[in-house]
Amino acid sequence: MISIIIPYLSTEIQNHPFRSFAIFLLSLPLIYVIINEFVRRSARIQGFSGPRNWPLVGNIPDIRYNAAEKYRQWSKIYGDVYQIQLGNVPVIVVNSAEAARKIFGQNSQALSSRPVFWTFHKVLSNTAGTTIGTSPFNESLKRRRKGAASALNKPSIATYIDHLDVETKDFVKEGFENGQSGKFGVDPMPMIQRLSLSLSLTLNWGTRMGSRHDPMFEEITEVEEAISKFRSTTGNLQDFIPILRLNPFSFGTTKAKEMRSRRDVYLNRLNKDLDDRMEKGIHKPCIQANVIKDKEAALNKEELTSISLTMLSGGLDTITTLVQWSIALLAQRPDIQKKAIEAIREYYTDKEPLCDAQDDQKCAYVAALVRECLRYYCVLRLALPRATVKDIFYEGKLIPAGSTIYLNAWACNMDPKVWRDPEVFRPERWLEQPDAPLFTYGLGYRMCAGSLLANRELYLTYLRMLNSFEISPDSEVDTHPVKGSADPTSLVTMSKHYKVIFKPRNEAVLREALRKADEQGDKLG
Repeated sequence: MISIIIPYLSTEIQNHPFRSFAIFLLSLPLIYVIINEFVRRSARIQGFSGPRNWPLVGNIPDIRYNAAEKYRQWSKIYGDVYQIQLGNVPVIVVNSAEAARKIFGQNSQALSSRPVFWTFHKVLSNTAGTTIGTSPFNESLKRRRKGAASALNKPSIATYIDHLDVETKDFVKEGFENGQSGKFGVDPMPMIQRLSLSLSLTLNWGTRMGSRHDPMFEEITEVEEAISKFRSTTGNLQDFIPILRLNPFSFGTTKAKEMRSRRDVYLNRLNKDLDDRMEKGIHKPCIQANVIKDKEAALNKEELTSISLTMLSGGLDTITTLVQWSIALLAQRPDIQKKAIEAIREYYTDKEPLCDAQDDQKCAYVAALVRECLRYYCVLRLALPRATVKDIFYEGKLIPAGSTIYLNAWACNMDPKVWRDPEVFRPERWLEQPDAPLFTYGLGYRMCAGSLLANRELYLTYLRMLNSFEISPDSEVDTHPVKGSADPTSLVTMSKHYKVIFKPRNEAVLREALRKADEQGDKLG
């Protein structure tokens, strides 16, 4: 056959060179698809079943909307652990608490790395570097994690309480003033964004965002929101389909470069401002300063920036998402507000709306409310992906080194083998099962280093908000964590915009408490 085809092709090329060249060009896409399909099939991990997938794109069209929920639905067909394919990349998806314990808990060091994605790692992050959470495993990561751990342990967190005090007080003040003492409905989103950003800035650089009208507020929130989308598993096709990287007009690459440049501007400004204050000895306690002073960490400038980026993006994601969903739900659940107030009254009278900023989660019901919000409104429903650095086994099946594994934190938090009523929002579950697993912060070696700080921030925010206001809806919004999503393609799932009434429980007392807090802050400032 070959002896016939080759002479024939040779003759055709000699006699009809232009036609042959045109046929060759037209055949290139088909040739590429055939070769690429061979590559894709060869890459699949043996022994793991999964849904059928499309040529070139794999399962990407199937998971474009509410990916974590789709993975949870597939687990009912293909089991707790199965395989999908995103373009050329095979991915193992883990969807139950028990499977997560076996894979992530028992193979912590083997799952210590992250896969490298073209858009996020090689385009967006090639100047300021990656966050701790998105960095592949290396010696630099170990130094950064050590530095972050020293800045985020309990003794260090205790030095940040004054920051939490100021920002959560201002959050209550905005709710009070914007709604004119409960007379008008308020869209809490700008308040939440200011709270999140100012907390991140004060905790990391010791400089606060006093007003959402500050030009820097708009710039940072816009850029960080855009950057968050670059971490989406479905938003950057060039991460999984290599040929798309050859496109010189790629919108994703162009946008990533723009966001990188804009982020570099405010990072340099924040770093320089802190350096100046530290040189003059007038800086306030903050994570970046604590890490700089930790000589054992021996971090370079890029590594220091990486830690601050980690806290900035993580703080914005966690606080903004949780508080936005939570206020919407609390407005529709007066029963939860009533139970919270009854629990708070065991520690604070109705004359103490701002409570004590030093309160380290002593009100068990409010602490349980925080955990239930974290479970039900899981921030990163698909925890940042892991890459295996050596072979591991699950139920006798090999997952080779270099494989990508997703922890479906959403599915694990909704595991019916852990909870009898996972679809119900019920804070009491954490009083009944205080040792139950929570997957929102991840699991194992790469779990979120800032979880203790985030829990403390959320607790004080909820404590003061609930003790200051009775919250009621002023517009309709769906608070279901899947159906109510404003953007089902986003990595971080937010609710749709809404308005609520922040009605002071005792207007005169709250007004006086805020006035005294402002006076005290002016004296300290």
